[in-house]
Amino acid sequence: LVERIGRITAKEVLAAGVEWTFAPTLAVAQDPHWGRTYESYSIDPDVVASYAGRFVTGLQNDLGDDSVIACAKHWVGDGGTTHGIDQGETTLNYETLEAIHIQPYQPALDAGVLTVMVSFNSWNGTKCHGHEDLVTGLLKQKLGFGGLVISDWDGIDQLDDDYTRAVALSVNAGVDLFMVSEKWQEFILALSQLVADGIVPMRRIDDAVRRILSVKQAYGLFTKPRPRDRKWSGHESFGSVAHREVAREAVRKSAVLLKNERGLLPLKTNARILVAGRRASDSGAQCGGFTIAWQGQTGADAVPGATTIWDAVNRATPHAELSLADGTDADPGRHDVAVVVIGEVPYAEGFGDIREDDNVMVQTGSMIRGSLKTLEPYGRSMVLAELHPEELATIRNVVQRGVPVVVVMISGRPLVTDEEMKLADAFVAAWLPGSEGTGIADVLFGQTPFNGKLPFPWPTTGGVSFPVGFGL
Repeated sequence: LVERIGRITAKEVLAAGVEWTFAPTLAVAQDPHWGRTYESYSIDPDVVASYAGRFVTGLQNDLGDDSVIACAKHWVGDGGTTHGIDQGETTLNYETLEAIHIQPYQPALDAGVLTVMVSFNSWNGTKCHGHEDLVTGLLKQKLGFGGLVISDWDGIDQLDDDYTRAVALSVNAGVDLFMVSEKWQEFILALSQLVADGIVPMRRIDDAVRRILSVKQAYGLFTKPRPRDRKWSGHESFGSVAHREVAREAVRKSAVLLKNERGLLPLKTNARILVAGRRASDSGAQCGGFTIAWQGQTGADAVPGATTIWDAVNRATPHAELSLADGTDADPGRHDVAVVVIGEVPYAEGFGDIREDDNVMVQTGSMIRGSLKTLEPYGRSMVLAELHPEELATIRNVVQRGVPVVVVMISGRPLVTDEEMKLADAFVAAWLPGSEGTGIADVLFGQTPFNGKLPFPWPTTGGVSFPVGFGL
């Protein structure tokens, strides 16, 4: 399935005239406070490793007309930062770094991934963008990576207040290609002077150029026609039913059933169903961040062509009704069951971090040689009822009126949901189902069984309520 997802993704990228995608992310997220947890397949490095090679194969295929260039990221340790702070400090001995965070890269390298992106985080105080031992010594020399290494977006800026010195540190560490949003002219002048002064040796420039050209050669860029004239550019298959069916299958297989009392699920298509909750008809919330806009968007029409969970339930049965009053219109005389959709709103990167105490930023900053980018966090608590009290209120409104409740939670990570779980008769972790809310309806109505398992432990106040691998 992961490989098929990669093949579909490649065609969708090619339709836009683009030949390179910054995927797969091989982070092994250890702390759900991290705002990029949803970019990580699992807390278990074995799970991440099992997907890595197959996704690269799906994207790159034979490097022919149906393929794009893949990029394994972020090298390395981005999922292991202290307190889950985005772009923060990962303090580990090498053996632990290797066992958890480096391990998933080997299958990607074995599958021939052509590019690797360096991570914003530091390892034991040294920023990865300036870490020669990690980039050149380990990735290029020990692991034998022959493709190109790219920086993250303005990733070198945090190495040193002196921009020329930052350029020298990153180039000499082994970064070959640079994502520079605004300072590109300054970068060129600085690097030219660094070479002229002998601070950056010419062999380092030769290595970078050789790697960049070899990737272009491997992909056939020197013989391909211009992007608009390629096989898949503007192709009618973009967003097609066939492509969406693969996404729908992924939704079905990843949804996790955490609770099901009184055999409430599967729902019957002749049941009278009330669908409630602010996320029920919100395609933007289903897709999360990095969708259309960097931080995502909210609303039913945020993602054109998407099917919301309300849309999907409404198509599955003629007896569905959308609550426009936060569940206060629940009526056991009219409704046999309510599906209440709750969860997070979209976010990306550090804006998704949860920081209970800003002192952790000060502590982290003091551990890093370089600077730490500070963004306003998503919230101050891992408890959903404290982040979004309106969600719990909607569930209570329905329960108090005597209608059984199926809670469907949309989120980029597990959160503490003790109160919501207690009130619900059934509880589904839907993660971010993207454009295909129909996949959630498929499992709610039993057209396909639940078989998803938790890739992360589900927290409760003071501990873990469900372990990795749990799923009814």
